[in-house]
Amino acid sequence: MRILLQTLGCKLNFSETSSLAQALREAGHQTVGKGEEADVCVLNTCSVTDVADQKGRQAIRRLHREHPGALLIVTGCYAQLQPEQVASIEGVNYVVGANDKEQIISLIEDYKNNRANWSYKPNRLCTDLAAPAGRLSEAGKAFHPSCSKEDRTRCFLKVQDGCDYFCTYCTIPMARGTSRNAPVADTVALAQKAIDEGAKEIVLTGVNIGDFGKSTGETFADLVRALDNVRGEVRYRISSCEPNLLSDDIIDFVAQSRHFAPHFHIPLQSGSNEVLQIMHRRYTRELFAERVARIHSRMPGAFIGVDCMVGVRGETPEMFRDYVHFLEKLEVSQLHVFPYSERANTRMVEMDLPIVPKDEQHRRVDVLLRLSEDKLKAFYLKHRGTQATVLWEGACKGRQMAGWTENYIRITAPYNEKKINTFEKLWI
Repeated sequence: MRILLQTLGCKLNFSETSSLAQALREAGHQTVGKGEEADVCVLNTCSVTDVADQKGRQAIRRLHREHPGALLIVTGCYAQLQPEQVASIEGVNYVVGANDKEQIISLIEDYKNNRANWSYKPNRLCTDLAAPAGRLSEAGKAFHPSCSKEDRTRCFLKVQDGCDYFCTYCTIPMARGTSRNAPVADTVALAQKAIDEGAKEIVLTGVNIGDFGKSTGETFADLVRALDNVRGEVRYRISSCEPNLLSDDIIDFVAQSRHFAPHFHIPLQSGSNEVLQIMHRRYTRELFAERVARIHSRMPGAFIGVDCMVGVRGETPEMFRDYVHFLEKLEVSQLHVFPYSERANTRMVEMDLPIVPKDEQHRRVDVLLRLSEDKLKAFYLKHRGTQATVLWEGACKGRQMAGWTENYIRITAPYNEKKINTFEKLWI
């Protein structure tokens, strides 16, 4: 069977789709790319915002239009949270919840074996494998490891899944289930396998990776230490880690480790303590500033990316100005900015708080995006004339190739095939 897989959303989704692709190839199927003919289309969706849901619907319609005779399977968080809505879209055959992706192979095998008797009808085989919105599925209590291998330079290693935090604006715990992980030893073995197969950079991904160990009696610090002992030439990046879980122990270890890059991505969500309370976040902005200061005290050249949400219910103009002033003083490298969107079955939609109009949300997004541009320029200028190690990637534009330094500065150079997937020390 020729199978087209498409992924929307986060690195975790990408990792899971990649592992699914590998399993399908091992089962004798052929994965195809965009523009190629497909017998089956699998779409792995995101549902972090209403825009993500909209992109999911657009992708479903596009796949059905481009592959009208193909079996269409929709999975991921959007499928988990809104199965009936997904099922109602023309062309969808199966709806598979975010935590039930392992069922996709058996669905495809069943289709392959019964294809001779197949008569295509929209939604004919749509099944309710996803849990109803607002409930955790039983599958959300199991951990399914994955590691992307589509790009031989960089891998996304899934180290954790699910979340126990239930912030007032977020549906992810309902889509992904409770916090869980594989044992440290199993995770390290998966990383070592990727390295042995040629991976030079591994990004640790999950829903709440700092919460690693909930299901095995271990800690994220245990995992970081164990990963640093692997064989081979590799570097790790830590993806989004909650500030209250990014301990001094972890920061100090990364600073002197052999393989971990001085690169952190920390969700702030708001620089106003009042808004953080509305969101039910588990830290204050003062603690966040302490984490940033600790990183810089141990790794002065570290890259620090920050997630920033604007326009939640109850965020007054005064609170937003306070938020901006806090960020202006904070020594971070880049902001990932997005507007709040109302999500069904979250506590925030039940709060009796003023709603920020969409046009004002967009204005606030623009304010933070301009601030982000200024901070990124300042970060690059600060490191001009310094020495760094670049990992060259295979992708190129024209005669130029690109790579990233350990602290996430993008470097370009004339294309040289021999340099792909190699480290090089140079002056920026």
